[in-house]
Amino acid sequence: MTVYQYEAVLNNGETKSLSDYEGKVLLIVNTASKCGFTPQYKELQELYEQYREDGLEILAFPCNQFMNQEPGTDAEILEFCSLNYGVTFPIFSKIDVNGDQAHPLYKYLCKEAPGLMGSKAIKWNFTKFLVNRKGEVVKRVASNIKPSECRRQIEALLKG
Repeated sequence: MTVYQYEAVLNNGETKSLSDYEGKVLLIVNTASKCGFTPQYKELQELYEQYREDGLEILAFPCNQFMNQEPGTDAEILEFCSLNYGVTFPIFSKIDVNGDQAHPLYKYLCKEAPGLMGSKAIKWNFTKFLVNRKGEVVKRVASNIKPSECRRQIEALLKG
């Protein structure tokens, strides 16, 4: 199995197969607009602009499961990200990342890259997953780790 077996709904309602990203390095992030980590959107956008032509794609999955920090509609989320952070990478429709209603992609990501002490659950907004060009989950990165701190790993995956 790889991430390419999954699909998700984009913010505009279009269903997107992750196989469309085959051969790319992916940074998959659960996001929220009213979180202390929300400013990470700025660094995510900077990474996207710097490495997109080299094969990096950043996929944002808004989630309202952590203290209701993503209460907006899909349209409101898109507007917030565009106006405040100039986000141009794909933003998907709001999903659950934990529990029975968790999106199948997130169930897979959590199984492939458990958190501390083997935990499968996402602990907070802006948990990041690095995926190599073969669609394999390489690493889970905690919310408090800034996207820019993933630069070396991203560069290695882009070269590999």
